[in-house]
Amino acid sequence: QVQLVESGGGLVQPGGSLRLSCAASGSILSIYAMAWYRQAPGKQRELVARIANSATTMYADFVKGRFTISRDNAKNTVYLQMNSLKPEDTAVYYCNADWVEGTLNFGSWGQGTQVTVSS
Repeated sequence: QVQLVESGGGLVQPGGSLRLSCAASGSILSIYAMAWYRQAPGKQRELVARIANSATTMYADFVKGRFTISRDNAKNTVYLQMNSLKPEDTAVYYCNADWVEGTLNFGSWGQGTQVTVSS
């Protein structure tokens, strides 16, 4: 099992920055990728950024050039640095971990952290 705890959300003005953190615990060595998703009111959850164990990253088009996903393996933590925030970035942001047990793949989710971009 993998447990995830997010932190770092809050209220920020348009053009501002926030850094989200996601601390993983449990079966850390079974994780092969971690990601950030977000869900705005009335909308489906969508992928924001993903980082694999190889350190390969991918980003949704709507955050390219503004958000950066990174990880600190020593702290078992993944970060999402968000710059040039826009009101449309307002959402609950969720951390996700993909992990394997035997031949089965699983996904774990954090509880979510609210990000509000407003003046």
